[in-house]
Amino acid sequence: MKKLSRRLQELQNKVEERPYGPIEALELLKETATAKFPESAEAHIRLGIDPKYTDQQLRTTVALPKGTGQAIRVAVIARGEKVTEATNAGADIAGSEELIEQIQKGMMDFDLLIATPDVMPQVARLGKLLGPRGLMPSPKGGTVTFDLPQAISEFKAGKLEFRADRTGIVHVLFGKTAFPAEDLLINLKALQETIDRNRPSGAKGRYWRTMFVSATMGPSIELDINALRDFKFGEAA
Repeated sequence: MKKLSRRLQELQNKVEERPYGPIEALELLKETATAKFPESAEAHIRLGIDPKYTDQQLRTTVALPKGTGQAIRVAVIARGEKVTEATNAGADIAGSEELIEQIQKGMMDFDLLIATPDVMPQVARLGKLLGPRGLMPSPKGGTVTFDLPQAISEFKAGKLEFRADRTGIVHVLFGKTAFPAEDLLINLKALQETIDRNRPSGAKGRYWRTMFVSATMGPSIELDINALRDFKFGEAA
């Protein structure tokens, strides 16, 4: 069993074993973000789904109103004029067959890959490289599209793709710990509403099981799911 650092042990002592209200949890998250680098705020949500069944899979996108706090490097694979369009729209890397070849050789200098539908048969051969890294373009994730300017601007502004893993848990960042707690709550509320809107058709019984938030190097803090779902801005949190 891995030994906890003294720093993490001290931080864990600040966290009570109970569900916290939304703002209370996020203020504690900020207080326990003591690493020597800018930490992200992360949510880990266990849902009542079994993703081995196709009607219980969750894969979608969320637009975080306050952004992610991260600079996203976007690569685009397209053809002809669409390559120039992608570059003009702010893509960090854009190309066609030559970009596919570079990726095959190990070039991964991007955080997000967008492709136009007409090049997807060629992009498909990158599946073994991109799939394990969560970089494979998909229509559900909004990363297969002909509307490159809109997709590029949305993802650079704070749109994120996420999915439930094979155990039914969603792991997603929702900002930086340097954000005000209120901004983190706005982003977290957008995430919660997105997960509710995209409830898989095969999900039966209790959909939300547990939710924990944490800083990148901080302890897990249980958040009261019902309080978050019922929360209305302008009310006490």
